Amino acid sequence: MNEETNEIDYTQYVPQVKFELIPIKNLVSNQDYQRNVSVKHVHKAAKNFDLCQINPVKVSRREGINYVFNGQHTIEIVALVSGSRETPVWCMIYDELEYTQEADIFANQMKYTKPLAAYEIFMANIEAGNDSQILIKTLVEDFGLFVTSRPQPGGICAIATLENIHEKYGLSNLERTLGLIVGTWEGVPQSFSANMLNGVSRLVHCYGNELKDEYFKEKLSRVSCKEISRTAKDRRNGSLGYSEAMLIIYNKKTQKDALKFNKLYSKKGTANSLEDPIDEDSQTPESRTEQMDLFAHDTITEE
Repeated sequence: MNEETNEIDYTQYVPQVKFELIPIKNLVSNQDYQRNVSVKHVHKAAKNFDLCQINPVKVSRREGINYVFNGQHTIEIVALVSGSRETPVWCMIYDELEYTQEADIFANQMKYTKPLAAYEIFMANIEAGNDSQILIKTLVEDFGLFVTSRPQPGGICAIATLENIHEKYGLSNLERTLGLIVGTWEGVPQSFSANMLNGVSRLVHCYGNELKDEYFKEKLSRVSCKEISRTAKDRRNGSLGYSEAMLIIYNKKTQKDALKFNKLYSKKGTANSLEDPIDEDSQTPESRTEQMDLFAHDTITEE
């Protein structure tokens, strides 16, 4: 604050930077404090490229060299989409920062940033009129349910899972998955967990019409979601354990219509050629032989 005029000096809240368009070829990244560039992330972002989503690249200009300390993925995405490293990007340039200052800014840039929750992103997509989220919301409501940010009766919090199933397997898989869950456990909140949704969706994907909906409801309704969760955790992490637990119940005391376990581990499955959705708890899969050995002594108490 200026003592003579009693006015606030607002310049102290404005970063001393300048903006320039700099060709990607003239930018240097991959410094020791930075993470390695994720090729998978770059290719995924490039496939969904949106010019309005590009942020200015933060650059420290030291001794005439433009060091990128925030935005290394951005420049790789633009280079891939444009097909040239001659392509310029907007850069926010800090002059003469020390290397240690760059590292400190990089390390703490997200420290006080509040990320958007899945529900907030989902609802923003609804407001934007994006088809995928509108279809999911409509489908959920057709079952007398609703998308929510916190657990409550009739609400589904696993929003990212709903989106993932829709993206990987399609709307028909999601519709059948919700139908099986609602028809089996009648809206019990635990039945709409991410692992339960993914577990049922995987069964639908892998077995297609071999999985009999009414038979599934009849057999699985005798077992609580809590019991399935306990058994799944004893087997393996993530939704694959839930799929295994439910398949054991489905096949119990069944000879003629028993489903083959090996199809559960096929990436292509029988329904379509899409890859399996990513589970919340990723894991290294065991060999099929080891997996089949695990099934030899499976028991689950039916209620």
